[in-house]
This record gives sequence, C-alpha cells and structure tokens, in this order.
Amino acid sequence: MKENTKISGAVIKRLPRYRRYLSELKKKGVDRISSNELSSLIGYTASQIRQDLNNFGGFGQQGYGYNVDSLYEQIDIILGLNHEYKMIIVGSGNLGQAIANYTHYYKEGFRVCGMFDINPKLIGIKINDIEVMDYDDLSKYAEENHIDIGIICTNKSSAQDVADKLMAAGVKGIWNFAPMDLQIDEGVALENVHLSDSLHSLTYHINRNKHRD
Repeated sequence: MKENTKISGAVIKRLPRYRRYLSELKKKGVDRISSNELSSLIGYTASQIRQDLNNFGGFGQQGYGYNVDSLYEQIDIILGLNHEYKMIIVGSGNLGQAIANYTHYYKEGFRVCGMFDINPKLIGIKINDIEVMDYDDLSKYAEENHIDIGIICTNKSSAQDVADKLMAAGVKGIWNFAPMDLQIDEGVALENVHLSDSLHSLTYHINRNKHRD
C-alpha cells in the first residue's frame, strides 16, 4: 500500500468483488486479464478499476494487464485473508444458525468457535458441531480463546450490551446484524449489516423501474 494514503471505504467495499471474480478466473485457468476485460465482467469502468488497485501499488503492466494469480493473492493480503480468524456468534436463533451454516460451508479462514444465547432451549444444542453456550459465559470464553470477531445476532435491546462484553474481552472486530448503530471503542472494527436497509433499497429500485415503464 502506498504510504500516507487514506483508502476510502468505497474502495475497500469493492475489493471483495474483485477477489470473487478473480477466483472464478483462476478456476477457469485464466492467467492474465486487462482492466477493460475486468470492466466487462464486473461492471465498474476500467478507469475505476485501475484507480482502485493503484491505491495499493502497481499490480498491472501496461500492454500486459494483471496477472490473475498474483492480483488475487495481493488482494487477499490487503483484506487480511491470508490467516485464520476465530469468531463467536451471540444470538443462536434462526439468523445466528444461518450464519453459522454459511461460514461453515463457504468461508475458509473464518472459524466459528462458539455460539451463545440466553434461551435455555437453545443452550447445549449443536450447530455443525458448535455447541451453543450460556450467554453468562461469553466474556470468559472470548477472553480465554482470543476471539478475533464477534457476530451479533440478537435483538436491538441486547446488542449494545453484547458489544460491550465483546470489546471488554478483547475482540477487535464486530459483525453486527442487530437493527441498531452501536457505540464502539476506538480501535475496534465494526461492520453493520442492516437487512431492512437493504430490503428498503430494493423496493426503491423496484418502484423506480416501474416509473420507467
């Protein structure tokens, strides 16, 4: 990465998309690709792609394009995907179980170590061999097991308390599915996933398209 360069959040959000398409190209045996070819696949302009990647150094060569394997590996490093992350899920209802299944089957490098809940009917059951534990044991477990990421799947009223416990236990990243904006300590990374916001954006586009007809 270039020194003293502040990377915008928009650029960071585009990197996983680049990685996903590069992964498909790798599977097809493609060795190199130009920014124009990437543009036709991804939908971003070639200029945007070059500008995004130039934030992190010169990965391409004029007249040659990008080496697919090398660019994929470099994006892995930029995103911190070259090592494993230990995660716990707090809130083991339908959403928590769905995320546990998703990470188990599709997300290499992200390991769910434990799940927690306050519901006695859920405590003790196993999701993909991951036991649901009592919420009262959350702080001790997260601290002793050096958990990297806490995933919050609770209701709105409980989310901040969960976040506070995770941060106190040394967790440095929170993936929040609760429908609220959390107060987070400096040095703790937060990614909010507001499902209702995404659904409302979808209905906006549906109605916008109707007006075009």
